[in-house]
Amino acid sequence: MSKVKYYYDSETLSYRKIVPKKGKNFALGVLFFVGIVAMSFVLALVYLNIPNVETPKEKAYKREIENMRFQYELLNKRMEDVVSVLENVEDRDNNIYRVYFEANPISEEQRRSGFGGINRYKNLEGYENSEIITETTKNLDRLSKRLVIQSKSLDEIATLAKNKEALLASIPAIQPVKNDDLKRMASGFGIRMHPILKYRKMHNGMDFSATTNTEVFATGNATVKKARRSSGFGNLIVLDHGFGYETYYAHLEDIKVKPGQKVKRGEIIGHVGNTGLSTAPHLHYEVHKNGKVVNPINFYHGDLTAEEYDIMLNQSALENQSLD
Repeated sequence: MSKVKYYYDSETLSYRKIVPKKGKNFALGVLFFVGIVAMSFVLALVYLNIPNVETPKEKAYKREIENMRFQYELLNKRMEDVVSVLENVEDRDNNIYRVYFEANPISEEQRRSGFGGINRYKNLEGYENSEIITETTKNLDRLSKRLVIQSKSLDEIATLAKNKEALLASIPAIQPVKNDDLKRMASGFGIRMHPILKYRKMHNGMDFSATTNTEVFATGNATVKKARRSSGFGNLIVLDHGFGYETYYAHLEDIKVKPGQKVKRGEIIGHVGNTGLSTAPHLHYEVHKNGKVVNPINFYHGDLTAEEYDIMLNQSALENQSLD
């Protein structure tokens, strides 16, 4: 219950009751409210501008931003470790794998090139941590591109390896008859006196003297291209080894294969004979590369030592008379 206040009236010499005016009370109330609002605003401005003073929400945001920066830095470090491993793989790829399989190395410019054209990172700009976010994204893009290039290179190497394996199995690499003591090599590649025509002419292969019915072997994996009688070569077999290689086996006693048949290196395809333009039982053997005759002496690495190769090389160089 509010107190009743009085005042002394000097005219009537008596105390009168003080009656408060309604309008004045209202004005005082409004003034008091405005004062509180103004004071709150001033205090808020002072609080927000005091150094090192943060709201709980600001502190939470700051912790989140710091954690994000730490995670980005950690991600960049992990990418550096991956790049280090990738560089080692790229080095081996260029200097070992691609050299072995005779493939051109991939240039550093191609491996490390960036992305041209428009600014693909524009949407990452304008923020407090745009720099680290943009740099991390660029590093990740570059790493991804290098991984794609290296992956394609390894796919190519895998294909080359399969082809290399097939090439090594298919290329002529052994002597077509057993010749352990190297005494069966009768005439080599080059200009020789023809035994029947009696003039010097190019001898496109090597002659191996042997008794009739001596086994003749395929010198590499191949497909039989020809297996028939020929006027000059007598019974003739031509093998297609792929990769541009073909081998000829002439003057055979018999033929043990058919056109289109697949044969393996060392497989018996016929026997030594004396058919066609021949003066004695022997095998005339030729190697063709991309349609041109080449010296067969270069294709016995599969069963000759270095010393044996020198012996055969010297024998093949003698300009004696051929047997066909």
